Amino acid sequence: MTLNIGLVGTGWFSKVHADLLAGMQDVSLKAVCGSSKLKGEEMARPYGAEGYGEITEMLDSHKLDAVYICVPPQSHGAIERALIRRDIPFFIEKPLGSSTAIPASLLEDIKQHQLLTSVGYHFRYQENIQRLKQTLAGDKVGMITGEWMGGMPGVAWWRNQEQSGGQFTEQTTHIVDLLRYLAGEVTEVYGMFGNRIMHEKHEGVTVADVGTVSLKLASGIIASISNTCVLPGEVNKAGISFYNDNGMLDWNPERLLEVRSGDSKEYKNTGNPYAVESEAFLYAVRTGDRSRILSDYEDGYKTLKVTCAAYESAQSGLPVKL
Repeated sequence: MTLNIGLVGTGWFSKVHADLLAGMQDVSLKAVCGSSKLKGEEMARPYGAEGYGEITEMLDSHKLDAVYICVPPQSHGAIERALIRRDIPFFIEKPLGSSTAIPASLLEDIKQHQLLTSVGYHFRYQENIQRLKQTLAGDKVGMITGEWMGGMPGVAWWRNQEQSGGQFTEQTTHIVDLLRYLAGEVTEVYGMFGNRIMHEKHEGVTVADVGTVSLKLASGIIASISNTCVLPGEVNKAGISFYNDNGMLDWNPERLLEVRSGDSKEYKNTGNPYAVESEAFLYAVRTGDRSRILSDYEDGYKTLKVTCAAYESAQSGLPVKL
């Protein structure tokens, strides 16, 4: 059976997913919805799909088995509601929103419909993250540190706090999500953000360009995650590290390093986690078996709550309990 798929969004990441879908057996990208019909048609053309400028028009014109949502944080709400009303499963890129208000409302509807969803926290699907999760199962972790250090994306919406939610919510969310996935739930956060450089270089910058967040986990683990977007474009550093009396486990998107009692092992990352997460979602669409999906909407919402609480804490100067 061929699955008929729709795609909402026409940015770079939409193309990443479209290319993957185009290469899959028994999968057909039928329709693309953009912020305008012209953008939708331009994106759809190379894949032999139809282009649209309105989500309802796309859904009325095709019988779709699932839809991929790849839009900026401020664009969520109406898209998901249209899919929920029609009971159409959806895969959605992170973050779920620039704040928790709309996603909280959507989550209630998704639960009511028992709708199949998956969230694009692709690092969870990486072989090294699974290796790390297994290793940590036998450890009592002492402390965790994480970071997402890079440059400022060129799109205007990213630089606007109300539209993107800021770097901690839009990018560093990946590190927060790995913290939750590997070490458990966060119970308290204390954030400090600052505007050091980028507001002097570009107009309309309302997001912080440096920040650090202290986190307390239900297990008692203490963690710290920092980020910045002041670096020149070619310089970046992201990862998460775990420390205890056995040694150190240090992961970044390229490799996993284990330093245990003087012995050091390095595992290079292999495979394509974007493909694995899509295969898991589409398998669930075909069979109803959701066991391969490592982050659904409810789980993704928990990560969003942590990142938004960090911003709330930075605004108030007080810790926020979750």
